[in-house]
Amino acid sequence: MKIAIIGAGNMGGALARGLAKGALISTSDIYVANPSTAKLDRLKAEFADINTTTSNTEAVAATDMVVLAVKPWKVEEVLAEIKPSLDYEHQAVASMVGGLGIAQLSAWLDKGDGQLPATYLIIPNTAIATMSSMTFIASARATKEQDAELVDIFNELGEAMLVDEGLIPAGTSLASCGIAYALRYIRASMEGGVELGFRADDAKRIVMQTLRGAADILAANNSHPEAEIDRVTTPGGLTIKGLNAMEANGFTNSVIEGLRASTKR
Repeated sequence: MKIAIIGAGNMGGALARGLAKGALISTSDIYVANPSTAKLDRLKAEFADINTTTSNTEAVAATDMVVLAVKPWKVEEVLAEIKPSLDYEHQAVASMVGGLGIAQLSAWLDKGDGQLPATYLIIPNTAIATMSSMTFIASARATKEQDAELVDIFNELGEAMLVDEGLIPAGTSLASCGIAYALRYIRASMEGGVELGFRADDAKRIVMQTLRGAADILAANNSHPEAEIDRVTTPGGLTIKGLNAMEANGFTNSVIEGLRASTKR
């Protein structure tokens, strides 16, 4: 598969880097377009075989899938520019733009002849650059084979889940916004570690490894978090005192309210 990425900002650049590190897409089959050259030059310096251009129409010309990774207010303009040169029978269109649904994309893609391409919403997080994203994919007018191929590509970049479009806002909150929430927890734990006597870099290292361990335990045991919590809490022990203090200060409710708030448009 040849992929064109329109936009080389945070998400477009992260996707290009993740794909280039993987084995399913050849680096020479990745095309990235951006209006300015600085971000393109950085990509080229890292991956010499990536194709870069300042022309959107040039980027999409020979590709099988076009991925939109631009600001929301640029999508309509970009689609108006490239859709005359798109072959809807052979090219799919995907959007990584939060808050934009398939119905709106389809309206902007309409050429007036009744044809529309296979269309995707793809919501990764910035960890896609390090091949450890959680990515949600919703599709319309795509075959099962197309869906399976796209899920395979994004599974190589972490984990991917094909979902109904209605779950995209929740997925965005849990994983795309969620990576910021996880980082905020790391920062808070670092500050606590410094207060307890560790240097900041050492506290960060400790918290990062602790989170890796927690995730690995859940994956290895296929268990519920509370079951693993029970393994490290003893009557009158330190862990239960810490957990109760966190809950008294609104820990669980704060997380849930944050997730709920980030699904609202």
